[in-house]
Amino acid sequence: MTFLAGAVALLLLWWFGRNLKIRHPALTARVLRQVGGYAALALAALFLVRGRLEFAILLGGGAIWLLEGSAGLNRRVRGLAARYDPRRLSGATIRFDAAGEGIALAGPYAGQPLSAIPLPALVALFGRDADTARRLEAYLDRRHPGWRVDAQGNPDPGPRRAAYPGAMTEQEAYEILGLERGASLEQVRAAHRTLMKRLHPDQGGTAEQAARVNAARDRLNNRHR
Repeated sequence: MTFLAGAVALLLLWWFGRNLKIRHPALTARVLRQVGGYAALALAALFLVRGRLEFAILLGGGAIWLLEGSAGLNRRVRGLAARYDPRRLSGATIRFDAAGEGIALAGPYAGQPLSAIPLPALVALFGRDADTARRLEAYLDRRHPGWRVDAQGNPDPGPRRAAYPGAMTEQEAYEILGLERGASLEQVRAAHRTLMKRLHPDQGGTAEQAARVNAARDRLNNRHR
């Protein structure tokens, strides 16, 4: 019944505009669209007050179309969708499935499977969502075992920031360096130097291990800044 009332209201608006143009040919189409648009807005407000949300939305959309055209309607719909996009609200950049595979939700490769995305672009998908970062790290460990070396660059023990600190938690950094939570900056540096000596290639260490120790050092250094 309510749907029928909305349809009748739209039909009356169309009939009113058609007859107005016949009786007053000097009126431009722009004026007619404005009159119809504001009339539709008034009806939308009436339906909204009466609790008929579906028809308020229908008439409101028709009013925007009359007043701003199809381009304006599309622009408003896109803006509304972006504002309430759950990906934007959660910060997630990847949607993972049960098998650990995923699809990018953001960036230039949005909509593509992770298997089709180059390694540098994959690393760039580390976002502010902790769960996404954790699962992406696991994916990279499985698909690209040496990715940390590429991400960290030169494993030199000199001071620098971790390239992607969000990939390692503070607790993990303490465990890697063999320290208790709350260790001082000097203790962090001393533990880092000791481990780097043990991980020298002549001692059987690998570049990936050194990169992870560097990342742990940088993660805790950032805590003291």
